[in-house]
Amino acid sequence: MSIYDYTAKSISGQEIPLSNYKGKVLLIVNTASKCGFTPQYKELQELYLKYADKGLEILGFPSNQFAEQEPGTNEEVQNFCQLNFGVTFPLFAKGDVRGETAQPLFKYLTSQVPFRGFDPHHPIGEKLQAILEEKFPEILEGDSIKWNFTKFLIDRSGNVVERYEPTTSPSAIAPAIEKLL
Repeated sequence: MSIYDYTAKSISGQEIPLSNYKGKVLLIVNTASKCGFTPQYKELQELYLKYADKGLEILGFPSNQFAEQEPGTNEEVQNFCQLNFGVTFPLFAKGDVRGETAQPLFKYLTSQVPFRGFDPHHPIGEKLQAILEEKFPEILEGDSIKWNFTKFLIDRSGNVVERYEPTTSPSAIAPAIEKLL
């Protein structure tokens, strides 16, 4: 299996084969509009503008699985992202990214790179860990997605290279992206 064996529904409802992105470096991100990490959309868009012409694609996948922080419809999500952050990278239909109902793409991604913990130096890292331990301990089990804005870096051959937790800002990923471009 490879990333190219999957399809995903665009935010407007079209089924998109990920093989359309062959030869590109991908950053796949699960997103939410009402999260403490939502400002990462700005940095994601900045990365996209900086590197798109060199072969980077950022793919955003909204999910409402974490404290219901993505309550809107697909249209509302798209409008929010465009109006508030000028997002021009592809967004996909809202869906699950963890558990039995997770989109197959996210089951694959999490099987390729394990969860290694949140950055304890990030201002929210320890707080996020504490909240999950107290209110959502089941989320900390296994290698599934732990929260919004988990990012997966994919090389030009479709290999999952790295996983970045929400506590890693998109701009911190720029050097790894540059190596793959």
